[in-house]
Amino acid sequence: ELAQFRRDFSSRLWLTYRSGFPALPGSPRTTDCGWGCTLRSAQMLLGQGLVLHLLGRDPQTLVEAPRIPGGPPNSGEDPKPQRRDPKPLQDPQNPGGLPQSPPPDTPRSAGKRAGDWSGPAIAAHILRGAVESCPETPGLAVYVAQDCTAPGSGTPGSGQRRGVVLLVPVRLGGESLNPVYVECVKELLQLSSCLGIVGGKPRHSLYFLGFQGTDPAGGGSEGSPRGSPTPLCPSKGDSLLYLDPHYCQPCVDPARENFSLQSFHCRFPRKMPFGKMDPSCTFGFYATRTELEELWGDLARVLAPPLAPERYPIFSLLEGLAQDQALDP
Repeated sequence: ELAQFRRDFSSRLWLTYRSGFPALPGSPRTTDCGWGCTLRSAQMLLGQGLVLHLLGRDPQTLVEAPRIPGGPPNSGEDPKPQRRDPKPLQDPQNPGGLPQSPPPDTPRSAGKRAGDWSGPAIAAHILRGAVESCPETPGLAVYVAQDCTAPGSGTPGSGQRRGVVLLVPVRLGGESLNPVYVECVKELLQLSSCLGIVGGKPRHSLYFLGFQGTDPAGGGSEGSPRGSPTPLCPSKGDSLLYLDPHYCQPCVDPARENFSLQSFHCRFPRKMPFGKMDPSCTFGFYATRTELEELWGDLARVLAPPLAPERYPIFSLLEGLAQDQALDP
């Protein structure tokens, strides 16, 4: 299981700060260092959705991380990169890979300019606008839930599209994370449809893609919420696993033939206690048209489990047809 985890983790797209890309329109900025971390975390979540959408869930189609001796944090031993990255993730104008910059018009449509910091909720709307304007994301719809309410049916575009990315911005407490939500967060992260969480620490965005739990007896770790002693009090050993975009790397030109994939993968997972998680975050889910009913069933089971009716849900499912709502600047 450990080897499988390492392979899966190192296959995830790692999108970080970049420097040296052409100046953004209307701005002299040639780097997103210091302001683009939430966008990079959101891009990693969407990148995972695009991998599932374009390559499917077959473990054999995982994006293989290159292993290059003596390299930066993603280095390994075997210099044999395998180029399984889907083409849209290599396009500088696509929100999935973005080796150079975010699409310049999309942040402005959300009332943002280059250099402005964005929160997880704003980033969700930016991703939606980016996918809608990108011709290389065929058959993919992005829906952003409103007021912590996701449609139980009738997601916009689900009838015409082959896949749907559901983004749910939430706030899990006041100034800090309310521990009552931890069990539900862990159960959501275990769903096969979950793409992860755009979250982090205050003013420090991270992409959460899993967790490590400790059993009540302290006898080891596991990835199951059953490892916590009580539903309301997470174990001190419970930690979120994440990829960190706060690493500035030179711009990569994806137009070049056989450009290096080394800087798009990280081989060493990091973890952070649940207690340090900023309560403002965005959950992401992906389902094909034929998997939507399964997704709604899984969410209903996790958000309102029969054995814990007193649990306050992170967000709610609402039956009926949903209506698209644009984000007002």
